Amino acid sequence: TKSSVQDSYPDSVFVQFLKESGVTLTAGSTANEIAVDQVIFQKRLQQQLRKHPRFPNEFISALETYIEDPERFRNCLLPCVPSSTSQQDNSSECFISGSYQESLVRLLLGIEIHSPVTFLITDGIVLCYSVSEDGLNVPRLIINQLKWLDRIVDGKDLSSKLMQMVSVAPVEIQRDIITSLPEILEDSQHGDIAKELNALLQQNTQLPVPILDALSSLNLSSALLSEVLLNMQISSLKSIGPSVILEDLPVIVKFILHSISASDANEVVCDLRKKLELEQCVLPAVLQASQSRMKSKAMSGVPSCNNGQDSVALVLEVIKSAIRFQKTISEAWLKVVDLLVLFILHSTNANHSRRGAERVLRVKVRKGLIQENLLQKTFKGHAQVMRGYFPSILALAQGLLRSPDCCVVSFGGHMYKQAFTAFDSYCQQEVVGSLVTHACSGVSGEVDVALELLCELVSQKPAEMSQFTVFVKGILDYMDNLTSQQIRRLFHLLSCLAFGQEQHGGHIQDDMHIVIRKQLSSTVPKYKRIGIIGAVMMVGSMGACRYSLCWCFTVMALLELVRSCSESSPEAAALYYDELANLLWLFHLFVSIPDFLMTPHVCVSLSPFVFPASVMHNLDEDESQGGIAINLLPLMTQDQQRVSPLCLSSFFRLLRLCEEVQHQGDLEEIDALLGCPLILTDMEVVEKVESLSKAEREFLCSLLFYTINWFRETVNAFCKQNDPEMKMKVVTRIQNITYLQSLLQTCLAATPGYTPPQANFDGESAEGMIPSSSSALPKKGKKGKSAGEISKLDCAVDRVSLSLFNEKEKEKDAKSGVSLSSYWPFFRELDVEVLSVLQCGLLSRTLLDTELHSKEVQLGPAELLFLLEDMWRKLDFSLASAPAKKAPFLKTDRAVGFAHLQQKNAKEIATYCIELLPTLCTHLENCHNHFQTLLSEHQGVVDAPGVDVKEQQLMCSAYQLLLQVLHTTFSWAGFSGPEHRALLKSALGVLAGRLKEDETDLTLDQLSRWEHAFEYLQNFRSTVPSLNTALCLIQLLIVLSQYGGLNHRTYREQITTLTKRFLCQEWVTASGEKERGNKYNDALQTLLSIYLEHTDDVLKAVEEIAGEGVPELLNAAKDANSRSWPTLNRQTFLVYYKSMMAVLERAVRKIPPSKQTDNQEVQSEKLLTWNLAVRDFHILINLVKMFDSRPVLTVCLKYGRLFLESFLKLGMPLLDYSFKKHKEDVQSLLKTFQLSTRQLHHMCGHSKIRQDTGLTNHVPALKKNLEQFVYRVKAMLTLNHCQEAFWLGNLKNRDLKVR
Repeated sequence: TKSSVQDSYPDSVFVQFLKESGVTLTAGSTANEIAVDQVIFQKRLQQQLRKHPRFPNEFISALETYIEDPERFRNCLLPCVPSSTSQQDNSSECFISGSYQESLVRLLLGIEIHSPVTFLITDGIVLCYSVSEDGLNVPRLIINQLKWLDRIVDGKDLSSKLMQMVSVAPVEIQRDIITSLPEILEDSQHGDIAKELNALLQQNTQLPVPILDALSSLNLSSALLSEVLLNMQISSLKSIGPSVILEDLPVIVKFILHSISASDANEVVCDLRKKLELEQCVLPAVLQASQSRMKSKAMSGVPSCNNGQDSVALVLEVIKSAIRFQKTISEAWLKVVDLLVLFILHSTNANHSRRGAERVLRVKVRKGLIQENLLQKTFKGHAQVMRGYFPSILALAQGLLRSPDCCVVSFGGHMYKQAFTAFDSYCQQEVVGSLVTHACSGVSGEVDVALELLCELVSQKPAEMSQFTVFVKGILDYMDNLTSQQIRRLFHLLSCLAFGQEQHGGHIQDDMHIVIRKQLSSTVPKYKRIGIIGAVMMVGSMGACRYSLCWCFTVMALLELVRSCSESSPEAAALYYDELANLLWLFHLFVSIPDFLMTPHVCVSLSPFVFPASVMHNLDEDESQGGIAINLLPLMTQDQQRVSPLCLSSFFRLLRLCEEVQHQGDLEEIDALLGCPLILTDMEVVEKVESLSKAEREFLCSLLFYTINWFRETVNAFCKQNDPEMKMKVVTRIQNITYLQSLLQTCLAATPGYTPPQANFDGESAEGMIPSSSSALPKKGKKGKSAGEISKLDCAVDRVSLSLFNEKEKEKDAKSGVSLSSYWPFFRELDVEVLSVLQCGLLSRTLLDTELHSKEVQLGPAELLFLLEDMWRKLDFSLASAPAKKAPFLKTDRAVGFAHLQQKNAKEIATYCIELLPTLCTHLENCHNHFQTLLSEHQGVVDAPGVDVKEQQLMCSAYQLLLQVLHTTFSWAGFSGPEHRALLKSALGVLAGRLKEDETDLTLDQLSRWEHAFEYLQNFRSTVPSLNTALCLIQLLIVLSQYGGLNHRTYREQITTLTKRFLCQEWVTASGEKERGNKYNDALQTLLSIYLEHTDDVLKAVEEIAGEGVPELLNAAKDANSRSWPTLNRQTFLVYYKSMMAVLERAVRKIPPSKQTDNQEVQSEKLLTWNLAVRDFHILINLVKMFDSRPVLTVCLKYGRLFLESFLKLGMPLLDYSFKKHKEDVQSLLKTFQLSTRQLHHMCGHSKIRQDTGLTNHVPALKKNLEQFVYRVKAMLTLNHCQEAFWLGNLKNRDLKVR
């Protein structure tokens, strides 16, 4: 039964008034009953209180006494229930609307006395802060009573009371009070409470989340809002520290990002970035402190998040939301972007964000701001968070891997590896699938990187990769597009998966055997080559992974299969030997293989054979009895060849490597092959080669090719031997090679259409790289057209070897030889170790005397040039090339002849080259001393009588190649990466140490080393013998200047001065004639462009040449030069004219566009610049009257149109704004420019009369711009209210002489 409270308090005013008004208080846990509607109750109670003489003190006192009992107080906070009498009575006053009734406290707060009631119940917040047994939170119930009141009598006192409660209440209650403030207080109190909350946030960092939540709901004025937000942002940023709870970070970051203005976005984002330390891709201080607290909570039974990863994910999600919906924040993050935010930016749907993220990532990787260790730390510390951005990670890695920049490509590979390591099997499958797609793309560089990454993953994660073997096996379907080196990597990759320690790859072993047998049995050379390469790589992997006797028999059976399938084709057999040698060279495996391969037929090729021919090139004269000889000529003349001469060099390479493996590098057993003679024919027959038949000439050419390739392979074999006698023989063999090459040039010139024997067997036939047979003899030293692609390598070597000869020498030498640069794929590749022969030193003929005819080993100029050419080819292939740019449809295999070089990466090549840098510097100094001595002995005359012209040409070519080698080395893109900075510093230290060897300080920093290196190379400026050599020196200095950091601009003036010095120097060959020709003109144009681009005042430099140098040329004799610019003559005028027009057009495009808001000083400066540019343009246009050749007209029409377009776009707006203040200057500019446009109009008419298609192609666009210029000037005058000054007439058609 219910017990009424009236029984306990019969005389209480509080109880009586409530009873009379319609509320019956109950005891115990039973809810209070209400008999009337809530509005009627409040109205009755208000009337009774007004009638009471002691209103309201007695009522409030009775209420305070009543709620002292926690149980009764609890009932007053709970909703009332309708009484049984109200449900039976149908009168209007007793009708209760709605099913939900408010609590008694809530009803009392709805009348005028609610202020005392409010203070009374708020005290209960602190007194009743504990949770009751039934789970009821009394403080939260009290706070809920204060929300959304209809009226508040004294809001200021209420807010003060609540803030007092905040200061003394526990943290849990503080959070509830603060978050409820916007729902309790009136709008008039929001400003004051916002300031108090701001002060509280600075004092208490445990309440940032509820404070920020409350602030986001307050109604503040715009001025107050800006002030509060600024203070709150600062306070919020300060609150991010070790004491913050990790779960609070998402709310803090969200408030900061959603409340910043566009003007403060950059600054706030920078501060937030530093606080979160996103540049380290973790939240170090925050994360560690929070996780330690969470661990302690977990030990006490309080659940925690998954090591903070969920909270970090929420932080990134908040950043992602802000970036997606607020453009200013997106732009701010792009300026201070970090790795995690990059993934967020890329994951948004906006295309500009994705492109911006890709662009910024490439730039930061290139500058070293984002490195591999940072990427590794990110994936290791935030694998769960990063998993959500896996599509963006994969897309970014794909884009980076397709970049031509090697640093960027390397970082893309690291992204792939980290994603494979950190994520689940689904992501691993996607990574492998993406890499397989790259490998099947057909783009050379992309394929190389993808296969290398797959090999690394197989070696590092064999168990995981074995699950995706079927994906990797799909690359076998695209082998037609792979190079030989890529096929080696592919089969090595598949073999490791098939024969590794993991048991998942067994199902593809049979597939690989089937593929290899199918390829070996093919009659198509390409597929047979694939089969041989694949089988040998499979043998290597089997030997490295399995060592049982059963596997040994399997290996031997596979080798026997390859031998039997290749013995019918000399090319296939030679490839088989080369691949086995390559296997030994790389893996040092199968010491028993030499015994297996030493079949009796080998002895035939190396045993003595009596043949009526000359025994030549014997270096072992004292061993004439019982010696051996290479029967090269008999092998070529036998009808039934048991051994083809094609296999000779390949088998010797295999034999040599077998000896090295078995005897730890000692070649004593076969050292006789270095000095043994060759059975050849008498080389005097070369002098009468033109009288021989075509078959005899081709036979003689093949004999020379075989001989040279044999010597090249012997040099490969013995170049690393330290014995002085062996060194001398190696240098002698190089001398033999250079001598035989000179004979070969003569024979090739007399044998048009000849196809040399193949020397490199791992690629397609190199027939397409042979000069065409349209002409037997080259004219003026020019090469015949190539049927395939002629790479820049050939052109550059031709420039080195041919540009030094004058016209008469070219005509003379054309009858006796041709350039061998087009035949380099038909020579055996020299190993990188051969370059160590450069350390033997240089011996020039001018220094030769009787004392030097000893056994001291020194190189001659011809041998030095031979080694430098090979070194430059290697560096150009490994360091200077960008294989990722190669299109898949190009048929020419650029890698032919670099099979051994491809086994080394770019860093290994660069390191080896830097080790040789002291030797290269020594040779460079020797060349410098040679020409310096020559100039001093002949009083500065280069072509003095008695000078050895041939030696001069060789030394000049060596000088140029040495500079090219240094330029290619220091141009390596890898030096820009942070991982190779130490290597760059070492290289600069070598050059710096050559300046003053006695004062070399090894502790110099990179900047000091760079300064000394730059000064060292500048010292060679006085002895450069040719314009091409001067260009190489300038280009090398430009590359070095890029490593100067902030001092990069310091040396621009020095480079400009030195370039001008070379341009103002007359270049004469050793024979006394001036340098000339197309290659000389190309070098001159490049040098002139460098000068004009590096000078501080381009317009002044153009005016100096066109206004002073050209008039001097016009007044000089026909074959004379300009006095101030000796390189300017009538033959090189086009070079100068084209360079000046191109640079002038680029210069005006760089003039900043004009704005109406520019001040008068800025406008005057821009107007002066345009006046100078128009004056230069007018001078250049008028030169056509004196030099009216078709090439000059073409240049003038092309760049005249471009200059006119830039003037209309950038110059005319300036005239619009400047006309009133600078009327005379604008008029002068337009008059000068009008003279130029008239001359262009005459050129258009001349082109139409001549009906020259090459000229008339430029006319329509130029005429359109000329018309636009007329109407644009009219618009400018109209804008400035001077339209009456405009007059339009018809131009008469005149010729180029304006007649």
